Amino acid sequence: MTPLTGATSPRNDALRAARLRVGWRTMEQAAVALTAHGQALLDDMHFSVSPRTWRRWEGRERDRGWPLEETAQVLHDALSRWPEELGFAPPSGWIRPEAHHGEDMWRTFASVTAAALMPGPVATQHVDPALIDYFQQQLEGHYRADMFLGPHDLIGTVSAQYQLIDKLVRSAKGETRRGLLRAGAAYAALVGWLYQDAGDLGAAAFWRGVTQEIAVRSRDSHLIGYSLVNQAQVRTDLGDGHGVIDLCEAALTDADLLVPKVRIMALQQQAHGASLTGDRDAVDRLIDTADGLLPRVDDDLPWGNACRRTPGYLEVQRATCYGRLGLGVEADRLWTQVLAAVPATARRDRGVYLARHATAAAVSRDPDHAVEIAREAVVIALETRSVRMLRELGTLERVMRPWHDAPVGRDLAEVLGPVNEGS
Repeated sequence: MTPLTGATSPRNDALRAARLRVGWRTMEQAAVALTAHGQALLDDMHFSVSPRTWRRWEGRERDRGWPLEETAQVLHDALSRWPEELGFAPPSGWIRPEAHHGEDMWRTFASVTAAALMPGPVATQHVDPALIDYFQQQLEGHYRADMFLGPHDLIGTVSAQYQLIDKLVRSAKGETRRGLLRAGAAYAALVGWLYQDAGDLGAAAFWRGVTQEIAVRSRDSHLIGYSLVNQAQVRTDLGDGHGVIDLCEAALTDADLLVPKVRIMALQQQAHGASLTGDRDAVDRLIDTADGLLPRVDDDLPWGNACRRTPGYLEVQRATCYGRLGLGVEADRLWTQVLAAVPATARRDRGVYLARHATAAAVSRDPDHAVEIAREAVVIALETRSVRMLRELGTLERVMRPWHDAPVGRDLAEVLGPVNEGS
């Protein structure tokens, strides 16, 4: 399901997400950048896209029109997407050009990696150690903003800061360099998470790999364990339970040397792997072990603090695992407890939890309750455009199929209509 232009949101989210991914923060900036890109690509100084045109493209579907052929080519070259992938309705007879398929694949890869891989040497500069604290403080702000904004509005900002850290690392020395490497690993992990939440698992896996490389270079055993858990998160979304377990067991090889926070993250993620392989006993054992470590979390590391920030953190994981195992009654009960403690500021997390709670209610054979819960989740999904949330709503839709022709099934279709539009 992809939220394109629902009744309550006429905005072209597909085009908006694509421009934010390449760092064009406003529609005016996008028009200027696309004009410059087109003039260079076509060798035509007369090529131009006005801010008014771009605003029309991001507006109502009936007003967007279809870009001219050369404009479609420029959009694709700049954003690695053809117009029909950017919220435009193709005209009759439109055939997508495929002559440069190999180049297209490279551009797609380059659009993901541009902020991570800075080629060649950079000019040497003095790097003040105080910059480490600066980036750590900024990181905490990004974590907070993520709860409010969702992934698309932050990917460009955070990846650009990672690129700056990478540049500084090349000039820094000694402990300053190691401190910046540790900060860089945390930033790369956050970019990976943002891509994962945005539904781009390829980009997420790439950035998780960057996280692991930087963590190893920092020689910080806690960060290395954290990076392996990050890799396991992607494996969880891919449904690879055994892969999740392998990575988490590797992270816990020298568990006694790790801060409790990293051990908790590895244990709870391993529980997700166990749920994917159908092992309920392992789920409970792993989460109970992690719960025993929670009182010992006292580090001042700026990353991986969900277990401190998130109310009922481990019960959230248990409820999610129970839902995956088909234990609807148990999951329904846990979600009711968890949601009662979720603060208003954690709006996107609340949306994900609500969608999972609705699915648990449906599994428990209470479809009316499922639809009631889904109403609030859909409102949040439209606000945040979290693909993770949309996937959870897609799961709800599948679980509710037995009631498809019943009044409650039609009610659900109406509730999900705005997020299903264009899917």
